[in-house]
Amino acid sequence: MAEATARPWVWLDGIYAAAIQWPFARRVGRDIRFTVPLCIVLICGSFAATALLEMRLDRGHALALAQSFEQARAADLARAAGATLDRYARIGAVFAASPEQYRAADLAKAEPAIRDIAVWDAGGAQEARLDATAAEPLPRPILTGARMVGPGALAFRQGSRTVAVLFDPASLMPGSARATLTPAGETPAGQAGVAVPGWPVAVQTRIDEKATLAGWAGALPLYLFVILGPAVAGAWLAALFVGSFERQAKAARAIRALKSMRPIEARLMVRLANAERGAMEALRSKSEFIAHMSHELRTPLNAVIGFSEIIADGLFGPAGHPKYGEYARDIADAGKNLHAKIGDILEFANIEAGRFPLTEEAVELADAVGAAIEEHQGRAFSRRISLSLAFGEPGRVRADARALHRILSNLLTNALTYTAEGGIVRADVRFEEGAGVLSLSDSGAGFSPREARRLGKPFERFDRAGTVTGAGLGVAIAMELARRMGGAMRLAGESGPGATIELRLPRL
Repeated sequence: MAEATARPWVWLDGIYAAAIQWPFARRVGRDIRFTVPLCIVLICGSFAATALLEMRLDRGHALALAQSFEQARAADLARAAGATLDRYARIGAVFAASPEQYRAADLAKAEPAIRDIAVWDAGGAQEARLDATAAEPLPRPILTGARMVGPGALAFRQGSRTVAVLFDPASLMPGSARATLTPAGETPAGQAGVAVPGWPVAVQTRIDEKATLAGWAGALPLYLFVILGPAVAGAWLAALFVGSFERQAKAARAIRALKSMRPIEARLMVRLANAERGAMEALRSKSEFIAHMSHELRTPLNAVIGFSEIIADGLFGPAGHPKYGEYARDIADAGKNLHAKIGDILEFANIEAGRFPLTEEAVELADAVGAAIEEHQGRAFSRRISLSLAFGEPGRVRADARALHRILSNLLTNALTYTAEGGIVRADVRFEEGAGVLSLSDSGAGFSPREARRLGKPFERFDRAGTVTGAGLGVAIAMELARRMGGAMRLAGESGPGATIELRLPRL
């Protein structure tokens, strides 16, 4: 009883004993030249049957997977279209609130996809329109709900008024040839439809069955490989049996070699860790050295600047010769310039070493840009440069107010430096999903492709004829501060005349 409990499959022993007494079975067991081909035929037959069944199942799976992919794609397109429609609606609301402040050219630069905006009062009379030069009036849309979307247009209620925004239809779903917008609830058969959040429309996508099955047909060689692979593997079976002992010996030797190499690998890892630690220590020492030396240089410079100004102003009497006064003023100007460059170096070293504390809070981006522009209006006016905030969409970002002011000051200083007299510097503030965006454009000489790739690197200067540049740290400081606040800054647009710097900060 105990033996039966220990071996519940003991009855298989009897079947095995009877099988080996069969003459055919004894021949198969003795003749390996017969056994190996027979096993190959059986294996290939089973794999062929499995492959044929799998082909049928995979065809249906491919169609079902394409359906699920199209559904997920429709959901992504619906979210993107909803965010775009919300942005257009916000711009329309901003225009409706103060239409006299915005011109079609300015709004077109801020949002090129918008073609026109119109506002009607409760009685149906048109109050304002972005394209004031249009010959024909826009018909007032008839709203059945709070919002409406049509081909290339959207409309919504703002209190008792009606606002309509005309835009380029291709801007909603760029590059989506198989996707269309249809009224919600009207999904054609065989298509995936997802409602656009907040708008009475849905994104419809259709399955490209031909392309789906073409991909499935391309996998047919894999099925052939599944069928023929075991046969090829079986052909090598005999050779593998012959060299099995030799391979085992080689494997044992390889294992012993690997074990002997482990101490060397450990020593290499220790050397790598030491090298990495040394590099970090060198970087920290460099930052501390720059900060210390910058502080030591600024202290005597203050005395040089102060005494040179005393001599230039003749505070204790004339210097004895007019040239001495001129030389003293030159010394004071050179000292102030050097003092400013050392200040930039010290600030960059503190930021790089992590000693620039940030306190993030809610900041009105358009207000901060407007305040920074006001501070630089005097310099722009002296050089007859038009400096303005062309479009400022209300909204708040998460940022440190002091660091944001430093970024804006550096960007405006650079834009005014590289813009010739009589040029234009304009700022645009808009909000996208999750980010507030500042675009600062100037009509200067722009950057070459090589300069564009090196923009933002420390001590990188781009000299221009008739332009006095600094230490090459203004953009580097701005980029590092933006990165520490969770934002980003880049050179937008193509290389050539004029430049556009784009600053993105997290939106609240």
